[in-house]
Amino acid sequence: MRFLTDHDVYFVTVMWLRREGHEVITAKELGMHEANDVDLLAKAKALDRLFVSRDKDFGALVFFHAETSPGVLFLRMIPSEIEEVHRQLQRLLREQPETVLKESFSVVESHRYRIRRLPRA
Repeated sequence: MRFLTDHDVYFVTVMWLRREGHEVITAKELGMHEANDVDLLAKAKALDRLFVSRDKDFGALVFFHAETSPGVLFLRMIPSEIEEVHRQLQRLLREQPETVLKESFSVVESHRYRIRRLPRA
């Protein structure tokens, strides 16, 4: 899968995704590490990438802009839970097709993941 990661995603997670065979570009690599949230979502959508963040504000934002938002993976994690969250993220990416993830806001935690479909017209 193809991802755009927010500036707050741990580098170890970016590297883990790449080792798992995913194509990952970071906001920093695009020169967007100081971009606002709406611009980051628009860029992910324009590049046809899932957006990955640890910022809970994206939950409300993607539903407010559901028609134009990409799929978002919200990683609810702290440093001590990285391995557990990576296991759940791996499970999510294996169990859910990319088409579903691109139409959803997914929350990945240390013990589970949840998917909520974005309303589309």
